[in-house]
Amino acid sequence: MTTTVKLPDPLEKSLRQRCAQEGRSISEVMRDALTAYLAQPAVTASAFALGEGVFGRFAGKEDLAETRKTQLVDVWEGKQGRRS
Repeated sequence: MTTTVKLPDPLEKSLRQRCAQEGRSISEVMRDALTAYLAQPAVTASAFALGEGVFGRFAGKEDLAETRKTQLVDVWEGKQGRRS
């Protein structure tokens, strides 16, 4: 099968130079590169799986979201009280 690949000029230049240095054809190098790429496991992880190692690593106030309005009112009143 023949497949056409569009490469930016700098990448094509680097590829041609490397192939000339190694005495290999562009097709051979592309086949080897694709074979190596496809041999790697596909990344199909969920957002949770990607962040699983980070979750629970940091501790803080547990009720922060539940009491945020109360805390904001307290801060606001404190600022307003200083102005009086």
